[in-house]
Formats: sequence, C-alpha cells, structure tokens
Amino acid sequence: MADIRVKICGLRTLADVAAVASAGAAYAGFVFFPKSPRHLTLAQAQVLALAAPIGLAKVALTVDADDAALDAIVEAVPLDMLQLHGHESPERVAAVRARYGLPVMKAVGVADEGDLAALLDYSVVADQILVDAKPPKGAALPGGNGLAFDWRLLAGRRWIRPWMLAGGLTAANVAEAVRLTGARQVDVSSGVESAPGVKDAGRIADFVRAAG
Repeated sequence: MADIRVKICGLRTLADVAAVASAGAAYAGFVFFPKSPRHLTLAQAQVLALAAPIGLAKVALTVDADDAALDAIVEAVPLDMLQLHGHESPERVAAVRARYGLPVMKAVGVADEGDLAALLDYSVVADQILVDAKPPKGAALPGGNGLAFDWRLLAGRRWIRPWMLAGGLTAANVAEAVRLTGARQVDVSSGVESAPGVKDAGRIADFVRAAG
C-alpha cells in the first residue's frame, strides 16, 4: 500500500475493481448520478461492491440525493462511505451521517481563496473532506471534469478532518500536487481513463505508483 492513500472513482466493471485492488488503491468509488458516463444502476454497483476485496473501501458518490435515493443505495450496495458531491448544506451532511451511520465525505469545489471557508464549515460535520476543482459554470458534472485548481491555495493549510485532493490529477502531476498541498490522500477519475467512463488498468497502476 502506498503512503499516499488513493481513491479511484467511477468504476464500472469487474475488471476496474480488480485493477484498483491490484494497484493498491485504498478506495473504490461508485457513481450514482445519471448525467455521468460513470453512472451505475443499483444492480451493477452491488455486483462490483461484492467483488471488492476486504480492505478496499467502497464509496458511493451521490449528487443532491434525497433520502429515498440514499435508502435504496445503502440497502442494495454494501458500502463503507457516502460521498456527497452536490450542493448539500452542512445541515444535510450531518443529517445523512446520522441517518445511515456511515462515514460521510463532502466534496467542496475550490477555484480561489474565497472558497476555502466552506472547507472549515463542512469539516465540522463530515468525516472527510474532498477538495475538488470547482466545475465551470454550466458544466453538466460536479466533478470528473479533468480540471485542476491552483494547488498552492492549500499549502500549509490543515483541517480537523482527513481530507483528499481531487481535480485534474494524473500520473504525470500527482506527485507535484502532493508536494505543493501536503495531501495524504488523492482522488482520480478521468485521469485514469482512455475515454469518458472507461478506466485503463495501466493508467490506474501508474497513478497509484506515482502518488507514492
């Protein structure tokens, strides 16, 4: 296992799960968002989650999901964590955490220094924070757009919860991103794909290796 904990998000096939486990990643992300090319049905996600080896944390990514949608996901898919990647308020994050008894990771989009205050607000109620690049206006997806932000904004900053860096990471730049931010966890989706929603086992292995 690498010193830097890696999350590979947007897995869609059994081969994806096998590649992520083989590479030594710490987290496997499953997307429940119909607009995404990485979206899974409950049945698909259940098969993948059951195939994940012990020790590989299974994370469900949702976007502004209501209780009914989350109930269905949690009932059908064996999970270790919920990732809220929409406009959920701190109050909503706290409610989800209380309702399901699962650790909750809240994604927060960052474009400039003014966005950093939200990280503190959410760190009070979430178990982990995902610091992602803020999507451009009008973007169909809240994440997985292959965009980065100025990593120097995070230099020397720490929060009370564990946090994960995301946004435009690839095998070519992840080591520099870790150096500039001090991140101990990183998340990647489009950066290990050969086409939108199509994971590449070689790129997954290269990314985990490069992350250190």
